[in-house]
Amino acid sequence: MKYVLITPARNEQAFIRRTLDSVVTQTILPERWVIVDDGSIDSTAEIVESYTKRYPWIELIRRRQDPDRNFASKAHAVNAGLERVQSLEFEIVGNLDADVSFEPDYMEFLMRKFSEDTELGVAGTPFTQDGGYDSSKHSFEGENYVAGPCQLFRRRCFQDIGGYVSNRAGGIDWIAVMTARMKGWKVRSFSEKRYHHHRTLGTAGKGALRALFSYGEKDYYLGGSPVWQLFRVAYRMTKRPVLLGGLALLCGYIWAAMRRMKRAVTPELMRFHRREQMKKLRAILRTLLRFKKVDSFRLAPTESHTQP
Repeated sequence: MKYVLITPARNEQAFIRRTLDSVVTQTILPERWVIVDDGSIDSTAEIVESYTKRYPWIELIRRRQDPDRNFASKAHAVNAGLERVQSLEFEIVGNLDADVSFEPDYMEFLMRKFSEDTELGVAGTPFTQDGGYDSSKHSFEGENYVAGPCQLFRRRCFQDIGGYVSNRAGGIDWIAVMTARMKGWKVRSFSEKRYHHHRTLGTAGKGALRALFSYGEKDYYLGGSPVWQLFRVAYRMTKRPVLLGGLALLCGYIWAAMRRMKRAVTPELMRFHRREQMKKLRAILRTLLRFKKVDSFRLAPTESHTQP
């Protein structure tokens, strides 16, 4: 299957060579890879430009630095990249962060998954980070979610959900995935593969506790259930930094609620999200009551979907 990649990048000189080397060595190359330099003040653009001279299917777009830069900038950068590929023939469009790396057959593996299942709308894999983190073990998003650093969409699915919604508060990749699920598309993270995320998720320009506080805020404005949040906070308190991490998460959620931060999701999507969280919570509690180990990657049976 033919695919294109879009990569928003800002001040990624420390990591982007690894991403570039991963893509140019793929067994199945993209039709086009548009890298959007989003106002970098380091050598990110120059590094990318050196690759465009060797690989004509890589294109660099330079955007001016936005003094009012916020999370919506990623959506704007992706849209700028998409404008450059509209005339091409492709079935799959991928959002790829500039701080990841993966094996040479990674994209071929995912293309095969799309070709085998026409109802598959969004695909990806779990990821690892330095320090032994593996999202399949340490996250409760599960196999029916694809994390933002590397998301591949069937083109029809991406059009159906309206692409990435510009949202100043963040969560645009999460909103895209959950909207796809709500609309009946299959979303799968395939555990046979991994990619490595070289920067701890959510810490760009922040310390660990500040990132967790931001995650707490995000949990609120993305419509997360307060019941689920309490259990999430309790679980996070057992991880490093012990206690403080969970408290930062809780404070972020409460602070957003006290300010009545405008939610970035529709009431329909919020109801869908909270139903999903309660299903997961019931599955966790049933497992614990049976004195079994919780498999956070497969918390509940896969639901049947109807192709849109």
